[in-house]
Amino acid sequence: MSLLAALQDVLFPARCLACETLLGRHRLPLLCNSCSGRLVPLASPWCLCCGIPFNAGADHLCGNCLSKNTPFDLVRAAFPYREPLAGLIHQVKFGRRLAGLSPAFSSLATPDMIIPVPLHGSRLRQRGFNQSQLLARHCFPFWKDRIRATGLVRVRNTISQTDLSGKERRKNLKGAFSLCVPDLVAGKSVLLIDDVLTTGSTVSECSRILRIGGARRVEVFTLARAL
Repeated sequence: MSLLAALQDVLFPARCLACETLLGRHRLPLLCNSCSGRLVPLASPWCLCCGIPFNAGADHLCGNCLSKNTPFDLVRAAFPYREPLAGLIHQVKFGRRLAGLSPAFSSLATPDMIIPVPLHGSRLRQRGFNQSQLLARHCFPFWKDRIRATGLVRVRNTISQTDLSGKERRKNLKGAFSLCVPDLVAGKSVLLIDDVLTTGSTVSECSRILRIGGARRVEVFTLARAL
């Protein structure tokens, strides 16, 4: 170990991102054994469209996707929205280390472009970054040249969705998004990125705008989803 690395371990010891347990002399993994054991990736069997997992059986369409036309072709989330991941997302502790927790995304098609769900300008100035854009960069580094950070814009500063019902969320998001260039996605396959999927209202509204813009295919990736 170099002198610099030794000093780093003494002055800034590696700790679990979730529980702060000391990780010893290694900078990786990012979580201790206890916390990483609770971070179980979502996997098949799941809905062929929205990606909600099933307890058993084969992949198939869920009742909700069978009963209505969805604006997206596919939704996939990496993990369930529960601890320790939920706390990490809220505390924005991942920073630029997201790639260390990225599972394989073999079910996603190669996109023509990747578009993060945007923040309104005032929210972006307040926060200083768009977490969906960070996810796009660090979960899909092999497609970084396809990221269009301003592909979608948030033209209306909506109220917080946290305490709203599904119907209220959909109403709250109506007219909130727009394409920066009208024909940007025409005929393209688009991968839409968001941090957490709860009711699906945000990704559905963004996907609807992409479809209106002529997108040939819309797939959605989120780091976590509420089950």
